[in-house]
Amino acid sequence: MTKPIYFDTDCWSAFLWVNEEQLVVHLYSDRIIIPEQVYIELSNPRVPHLKNQTDVLINNNTISKQPITLGTRESNLYLKLCTNPDPGQNIIGKGEAAAISLAVYKNGILGSNNLRDVSSYIKLYNLENLTTGDILIDALHQGLISEAKGNGIWINMLKRRRQLPTPTFSDFLKSKSQ
Repeated sequence: MTKPIYFDTDCWSAFLWVNEEQLVVHLYSDRIIIPEQVYIELSNPRVPHLKNQTDVLINNNTISKQPITLGTRESNLYLKLCTNPDPGQNIIGKGEAAAISLAVYKNGILGSNNLRDVSSYIKLYNLENLTTGDILIDALHQGLISEAKGNGIWINMLKRRRQLPTPTFSDFLKSKSQ
């Protein structure tokens, strides 16, 4: 069985901001899950297009939205991560906490760029993680984009103030091959 991918707000919105969400859908159709807390974060009235683009995909049954039910293991971990983590761990945002707790207990993959905040939890819970760069590499390997197209997407994401680890997609590719 192919694992579901639980996206946090930063990773999912990186593609929404540059109108490239269909690339993610093409690569991971039927596996994309937006936690309810991420959906709420996407519902900021100052940037309605993020929610609107997500709604179209949800309404077409292309992606799923998933709540965290109170009283479950997922909700207990979620509350712990965003309010009272173990000593030495950082409090993280609600979207990140929701994506991590669902990935942990639903045997999924985390979709997150915010490695500064989530890397200790990725290690602690032995999670697979997909970043924006990883997704673009998958798209390159599947022949959906060229390296030049990847660089264009990357530059557009940087222009939209998305935090990425290198100045270009080409630089990211080089860093992964070392």
